[in-house]
Amino acid sequence: MKYQGLTIGVPKEILAGERRVSATPETVSQFVKGGAKVLVEAGAGLGAFFTDDAYRAAGATVLADVREVYEQADLIIKVKEPQFHEGLGVHEAKLLRPGQVLITFLHPASPANHNMVKALAERGVVALTLDSIPRISRAQSMDALTSMSTVAGYKAVLMAASRIPKFLPLMGTAVGMIQPAQVLVIGTGVAGLQAIATAKRLGAVVYAADIRPDAREQAKSLGARLVELGIPDELAVGEGGYAKHLEPEWLEKEREALKPVVAGSDIVITSALVPGKEAPILITKEMVESMQPGSVIVDISIDQGGNCELSEGGVIKEHQGVTIDGTKNIPGTMPTSSTAMFSKNVFNFVDNLVAEGRVNLNLDDEIIRATLVTQDGKIVHEGTLESMRARGEI
Repeated sequence: MKYQGLTIGVPKEILAGERRVSATPETVSQFVKGGAKVLVEAGAGLGAFFTDDAYRAAGATVLADVREVYEQADLIIKVKEPQFHEGLGVHEAKLLRPGQVLITFLHPASPANHNMVKALAERGVVALTLDSIPRISRAQSMDALTSMSTVAGYKAVLMAASRIPKFLPLMGTAVGMIQPAQVLVIGTGVAGLQAIATAKRLGAVVYAADIRPDAREQAKSLGARLVELGIPDELAVGEGGYAKHLEPEWLEKEREALKPVVAGSDIVITSALVPGKEAPILITKEMVESMQPGSVIVDISIDQGGNCELSEGGVIKEHQGVTIDGTKNIPGTMPTSSTAMFSKNVFNFVDNLVAEGRVNLNLDDEIIRATLVTQDGKIVHEGTLESMRARGEI
């Protein structure tokens, strides 16, 4: 059997507000049928409404002490990057041992995660990050970033709508017509397109900005009004259709084009990312200050540093009357839908990684090569190294 001899660990997520879990009873059953032993921390699935008994029925061993999960497992699957475990008084990175394999969303290029990535390397952990899966046909079933972006784009608009002090749709009332809210979506990949569709369904006037021609066309097909950014197409599109990292002069040109639209927006949803790299700053402090009090920015890109200069990971704050939402775990607020997708992505990723009961780090495999972050005590992820070099950290 494919997983015979492999022990897989499923810890409970400890990030505040995180209710997802990396495996469901359904995917646990698949691992077990393939010969794996699966260890699940007690209560790991409760936030997503999966009971310990459901995991036991699927063939898992449920352990009360998460330290036993880390001690016994060959492979740890998680949703979020290692955090400081308040209950144990130790960082999760220190629970991992040399040679142990970790699969999760590491977002290793984000400056906030650099120390954690260094700690994983120092401990000799083999870490793979799900946010760097390449956009190729073979990887679609593993693409957790796309799955979670669908959730984030939808929920971000609902979060913003609940905060702005006005209606989203055009409203006819006894005292006259109340004009619709203006929503700007920056970055029209999976998350951005879902945000556009949701804002349109709620009746807002929606503007969209993206440097890629195909992404703009998709945004237009959903009824968004396009913001012309003036970036040549050959500078905009990278491998797999993702956005390219722009040089500073072109980023400044993009910001200049966005300024008047940002100033007139009631809601701005930012989701502009370059895979494996730090998110570009597209909304400056000055641009935030140009917005009307009561406006809201939801920065979906916060896990990779954020698109807004004032965004802070995990923080919702106000600056001159403008709310800036840096919620780091938006998909975690919709745990049933997001866990159903995420757990299947993880299963498919592991299925590609494992052969004959062992993790096979085949670097000829584009998926493995792109997602590998630490190995043999070293950081090997190019986007992370690039970000660290830019800050003089290495």
